Amino acid sequence: MSIVLDASALLAYLQDEPGGERVKAVLGQAVLSAVNWAEVVGKAMDREVDTHGLREDLEALGLRIESFSADQADISGHLKRSTKRLGLSLGDRACLALGHARGEAVYTADAAWQRPDLEIEVVAIR
Repeated sequence: MSIVLDASALLAYLQDEPGGERVKAVLGQAVLSAVNWAEVVGKAMDREVDTHGLREDLEALGLRIESFSADQADISGHLKRSTKRLGLSLGDRACLALGHARGEAVYTADAAWQRPDLEIEVVAIR
């Protein structure tokens, strides 16, 4: 069994923020959508962090990055209506879609995800 990470959860770990220790504990069994990986790299670039070798380092710790499939795109698109009031981004919905497709819990630092009535288990890391 694995868990799905949101970009916010992985960033909490990488930036040594509250909740990062919870991510560290599950990193060896974690899966991340390629869409969310793009978010992580983009945030690192915003902070002028050198990302050279970062993906390989995380994969060596057990993190797996999964391609965004057409099925996940369908799920993500359908989630737009039910999550609109929360203002979830495409990246947020891609993460939830991966969790839904795999039938696995999603770890996030975004407490707002606890509110929607979704058929996806959401674990707030802080």
